[in-house]
Amino acid sequence: MKYSFLAVDLQNDFTSEGGKHYKYRSSVTYLQETLFPFLKERGIKTSEIISDYRPPRPGDRDETCAPGTWGYESIVPNELVKSQWIKCMNSPIWVRENIGDATKKPGLPYQDTIGFGIWAEENIGNPRKVTPVLFGLTIDCCVLSTLQELNWRGYYPLVLKEGVDHYFATDEAKEAILKSPIPNWAGVTTWSELNTKL
Repeated sequence: MKYSFLAVDLQNDFTSEGGKHYKYRSSVTYLQETLFPFLKERGIKTSEIISDYRPPRPGDRDETCAPGTWGYESIVPNELVKSQWIKCMNSPIWVRENIGDATKKPGLPYQDTIGFGIWAEENIGNPRKVTPVLFGLTIDCCVLSTLQELNWRGYYPLVLKEGVDHYFATDEAKEAILKSPIPNWAGVTTWSELNTKL
């Protein structure tokens, strides 16, 4: 079984000081100091899911990760990104017209289940042949939604423990959700465990 890396919502509004939803999270430091240099050294690329959280978004009036702004930009180094999928809700199947385009008004969110499935198979790989390894923010929201969607599509994903954090940015909150409900949708691996298999 091969491994395929997938980053979720590592945008400045969540990861960097000054971002609208920034909190210090140790996973970001880990990714920048350990995982990204490792991937560069090995020539391994990662797929990436990012968000366009401009209104209109039913049920959420917060504008975050708006295209064309610093907050929208990802901290994943460009040379590591194999492909990028843009979502507009917690789950990656939610998209909209003009998504990611700062020059155009975004449409209402809608589900593109077929499009996401095609993108996943082309960039993450065939569910029978690849184990996705997810990292990013946050384990209680967008990472969880992505794990669920991949699981329902036949993948058996892994969460890189050091590479995720809870929205509240506490170890207690992170450990609690890694115990339940994450095991319903994915396995949890540590960097030391994974590193021996790459």
